[in-house]
This record gives sequence, structure tokens and C-alpha cells, in this order.
Amino acid sequence: MPNETGPDDRTALIATLFEDGVRANRNTLTTMDAAIVTAADRLIDCLAHGGKVLSCGNGGSAGDAQHFSSELVNRFERERRALPAVSLTTESSTLTAIANDYDYDRLFSRQIEALGRPGDTLLAISTSGNSGNVVQAIAAAHDAGMGVIALTGKDGGRMASLMAADDIELRAASATTARIQEIHLLFIHCLCRLIEDHLLG
Repeated sequence: MPNETGPDDRTALIATLFEDGVRANRNTLTTMDAAIVTAADRLIDCLAHGGKVLSCGNGGSAGDAQHFSSELVNRFERERRALPAVSLTTESSTLTAIANDYDYDRLFSRQIEALGRPGDTLLAISTSGNSGNVVQAIAAAHDAGMGVIALTGKDGGRMASLMAADDIELRAASATTARIQEIHLLFIHCLCRLIEDHLLG
């Protein structure tokens, strides 16, 4: 069956999507540039004092949590020492046991109870800011004496209201999930770059 949308229409659609991405990036930059630097400094301080970074999210945000963890443990762009980071989205036996024995909303908080320590940092990722298990992860991180860096979008959702005085919210200036996910990846790459720049001078 031929496509109902012709090549010219699809090209125009792609151009619109690119333009939307550029606009969302620019709008986010105007409000988040200083916050990104502050978040990077917080991570640098955490790692310098023997802390680790735990990360979590669902769906595409789970992929972002894994991406961030892998960039710290291995490397981002340059050779440097390995850094302690754990994604809470990858251990299938643990995830299914918690979901089965307790509740899906405890998927990450239960792991934080086991692994989180004062001085550690939680990178909590949700495009809506309303993911129940990420919300509970933030509460568990606070109980464990951890700092929180939240990656959100739209209006920040429930996560925005949970931020403690020393927590940092990096919010994508978009209401479209795909644009938010793209900006979250850019946030992550900015953080990784600033951490490596600090380590390598």
C-alpha cells in the first residue's frame, strides 16, 4: 500500500521536528544553563568524597539512567579513572522480585534502601515528573541522606514538589515526550563533559 503522505510532506514533517528540537533546546538553555553547572559541581563533589551515583527511570528514561552510569564507569570522551555509578534499572532478578513481592512503585526505593548511603547522589529521571517509582526513589534517597538531581519535563510534576533545598531539578522546556528525552540526553552529556573536564583539567 503506498504511503498516503508524499515525500514532500514527510520532508516538511522532518524539518518541523528538527525545528521543534532546536526551539526546545534554546528555551531550556535560557533557564537551565546555571543549574547544569551546579548539578555537575554537586556530582563532582559527591565523587570526590567517595560517594556514588545511583540512577533510575522507566522506559526511555531507564535507557538514559543506564547511559549515564556507563559513561561514568567507563568513560565519556577521554581517558580517566573509572567512577562509581550504578543504574537501578538493569538487574532483572532484583527488579522482578521487588515488583512481584512488593509493588512496582517500590522498584527503585527498595534498591536505594540497600545501596544508598549519606553522601551518595540519586539521578532521578522522568519526562512527566510523575512516575510513581521515581517519586518513591526520591523519598528513599532523602531518607538515606542522599542528594537528588532530577531530570524532568513539562511542569516538573510531583518530582518538582519533592525537591529539598539542596536538590537540583533540570527541567526540559517542552511538553512533548520525545523532545524532553532528547534534552535529557543532552543534560547527561553536559554533566559527563563537565565531570571529565574537572578530573582532567
